[in-house]
Amino acid sequence: MPGIDECLLEAMTVNGARGAAVIEWTSGLALGMVGEVRDEDPEATAAETAELARMAAEQRAFAALGPGGAMGGSGSDPDGDTDGEPAVEDVIVTTRTCYHLLRFVDTAFDSGVFFYLWLDRREGNLALARMRLRDMCGRLALI
Repeated sequence: MPGIDECLLEAMTVNGARGAAVIEWTSGLALGMVGEVRDEDPEATAAETAELARMAAEQRAFAALGPGGAMGGSGSDPDGDTDGEPAVEDVIVTTRTCYHLLRFVDTAFDSGVFFYLWLDRREGNLALARMRLRDMCGRLALI
């Protein structure tokens, strides 16, 4: 299983990749970062991205739908998790020039970690990048 550095380097092989990071969303701490960062401030980039991830992960509006189609239906716990799965898988933000993908990573310990991939919109393929990011996060070994 690849570690953080290997996954970050693999992420940079995605067409249009400008930068990538693995970030702990409760603290905003970057566990690893590669490529470009906005405004040459990696700490600010990690903290701002973590704020977006935290907002998506903690809001009931994004909770998983229960079997009956209603939020919080049977099979769903109060946190919005259904059968142990996270309510939010990923967050996608598009701008005129870039795609920003945030993918939540399942960990063996109780931690909110996500993978951030920043793509150039002219060169990147959003669907392909999302599939590659899902695969990388599934293999990522956090120890």
